[in-house]
Amino acid sequence: MATSTLTPLDFTGQPEVTAALQKLTTYIDSKNGTWRVSDITDEATAPGERPHQYVDLVMEGGGMLGIALVGYVYALEQAGIRFLQLGGTSAGAINAMLMAAAGPRHETSTEWLIQELANQNFYEFVDGDQDARDFTADLLKPTKVERGVWGWLKGFVSKADLISDGLQIVDNLRDDQGLHRGQVFRDWLAKLLDGRGIQTIAQLTALRQQVPAGGLCRLDENGRSQPYESAVLQRVAIVAADITTQTKVIFPEMASLYWKNWAQVHPAELVRASMSVPLFFQPYRLGPLPGFGEPPTQAQQYLDAWNALGYTGPIPETAAFMDGGIMSNFPIDLFHDNTQVPASPTFGVKLGVDRAALRPTGTLPQVLGAMFDAARTQSDFDFIKRNSDYRHLVHCLNVDGFNWLDFNMPREEKLKLFAVGVRGAVEFLTKFDWAGYKKLRKEKVHVVHQAQMLDAQKDTPHPEPHAAELEWPGGIRPSYMRTEAPVVAHQ
Repeated sequence: MATSTLTPLDFTGQPEVTAALQKLTTYIDSKNGTWRVSDITDEATAPGERPHQYVDLVMEGGGMLGIALVGYVYALEQAGIRFLQLGGTSAGAINAMLMAAAGPRHETSTEWLIQELANQNFYEFVDGDQDARDFTADLLKPTKVERGVWGWLKGFVSKADLISDGLQIVDNLRDDQGLHRGQVFRDWLAKLLDGRGIQTIAQLTALRQQVPAGGLCRLDENGRSQPYESAVLQRVAIVAADITTQTKVIFPEMASLYWKNWAQVHPAELVRASMSVPLFFQPYRLGPLPGFGEPPTQAQQYLDAWNALGYTGPIPETAAFMDGGIMSNFPIDLFHDNTQVPASPTFGVKLGVDRAALRPTGTLPQVLGAMFDAARTQSDFDFIKRNSDYRHLVHCLNVDGFNWLDFNMPREEKLKLFAVGVRGAVEFLTKFDWAGYKKLRKEKVHVVHQAQMLDAQKDTPHPEPHAAELEWPGGIRPSYMRTEAPVVAHQ
């Protein structure tokens, strides 16, 4: 039976969505013009309107649960919030890229996102051969599927045990290291970006460098404004996992290590690298890498860059990428700078709560799943634990009961997920205390500066790596570039 087409109004006009937004509007109005979530604003576009306030945003990966991320962003935009830097992994990377390409930063993006995502047949992304599609259809029958990359792996291993000799898919795993090519997804995303005039990294960077008419300004504690400029306004951070060199890759800023003519690379390639769910999608591969097979004098600048990133081996001919979630599924540290009080916060949105329940370990699949989940979440968890101020910036959406790999998700489930995101954003914004957060950061910065002064007294300064000789996208050196001296093994 055919289902009716969803429209943006089906999402935004849900009674629970409108009620949540009315609650937010009432809360903002009660502040009598003093409600602030950032010191970065633009000029009001019409009499009586409030200026937009600008924040950074980082989004977690989570497959189909990414619809909740759209709801979260929609509520932020309805509150007059716009975005400076955008980052994410997997589903979070998809949303970040689409938001970045949607149009000028002072305009909303979510109406377009809803329109494009509402009626997309996501099962088209299951694009392997017939054996792979049959196996996937059987595996993803309506049963509870655990959240995350490793929830998929646990189900995969359990299901594989039931298949006689595993003959149905053994060739896919042996020859391609995954069931599905991911090409249909890449082409779908490229078509959406093309429709917004974004076909290259250079075009994406140019769009993100634009500011509203009248520019951006920074408000001081007395409400006085000064022109605001930043060298990282254009930054979009897509997290991928280069398993060849074991490197946490941030695209597009590290694109010059993987493509000679990086400026002309389609941004859809960057997201395809980020969403390669292990075994479900085939690894994303590219090559030859710049510097491979080149004379030493030409290759040295690339070797220096790799060394500065902590990789000291030879430049590989090709690199294989897996889902960025295997290294950092919630990269909230992307825009972190603990040496100063920020002019704008970095909001983070998670799809569920990690480490909220015991993990069974009675079977081999359970042990594998628990082991991989621990590895996947621990780095991000440790960062938030070591930087407790970030707890004030992160909101966890309650996505329990939703299947993150349900590519045939019913329309009712899509609408519910969107509403989960909206309600989560409203709950977060009505509790966020920007003035209190800045006070907390000011105290922390004082401690950091004292530590730096002590370090300066006992440490010998090290020269910067030579990696700056490369041309980096947007002129921004990768944030993960190592600046300390390389480790030398002593005899």
